[in-house]
Amino acid sequence: MIEWILLVFLSFLPPLIYMVWIRNTEKYYREGWKPIVLCFLWGASIAIIAAVILEILLGIPLAISIHDSNMVSLLTVVIVAPIAEEFTKPLVLRLKTVKKELDELEDGLIYGAVAGLGFSATENLIYGWSFLSEGLLIFFILIIMRSVGGCLLHASATAWTGYGYGKTIMKHASVLRVVPYFILAIFIHGFYNFLVSFDMRGVATGLFAAFVFVAITIILVRKKIRTLDERTC
Repeated sequence: MIEWILLVFLSFLPPLIYMVWIRNTEKYYREGWKPIVLCFLWGASIAIIAAVILEILLGIPLAISIHDSNMVSLLTVVIVAPIAEEFTKPLVLRLKTVKKELDELEDGLIYGAVAGLGFSATENLIYGWSFLSEGLLIFFILIIMRSVGGCLLHASATAWTGYGYGKTIMKHASVLRVVPYFILAIFIHGFYNFLVSFDMRGVATGLFAAFVFVAITIILVRKKIRTLDERTC
């Protein structure tokens, strides 16, 4: 029981802290808590279930057509998973409660990032459960790494799809205008997964490169939020 309490606490606390951090990046007209919490809960539940189903469906033809298991695993991590996850997470922006709040360009960035953080919280829980079998020291090290890399990855990638969707709503444009931002989200997600799974002179080098990459992306997201926020003050 104590292990479960510790697992849930450490899995959800960092994403919740990041959620407040992202939401408070805005100085003027900050988003209300109701749509923020809804986005987080969507990412932590519906999005992750839908993503798993979609990954299975997309993975079937891949496994049938490619007989190299290592190649299938790599393509699943770098392409299939990013497509599935970056599709399901930002769908929350289409819900009426959230959609009606998209009245500033930075809003999509914030809601997309929060949905990504909810997703990462449940991922932390799932991976953390397997980490417990490695002992408490390894568990703490791995859960901390996920709390930095995984959380910031999901937040920064999905933020851009949210931004694209918010722009289409405000400008009454075709939803197809979201596609370039969706592709950007997939690239960010896929490139991060590639770095953490590719042995570049040692696993530590890949992890360091991935953390640097995700730190840069979240900095750019927050900078974009602040810039847009200042224009609307």
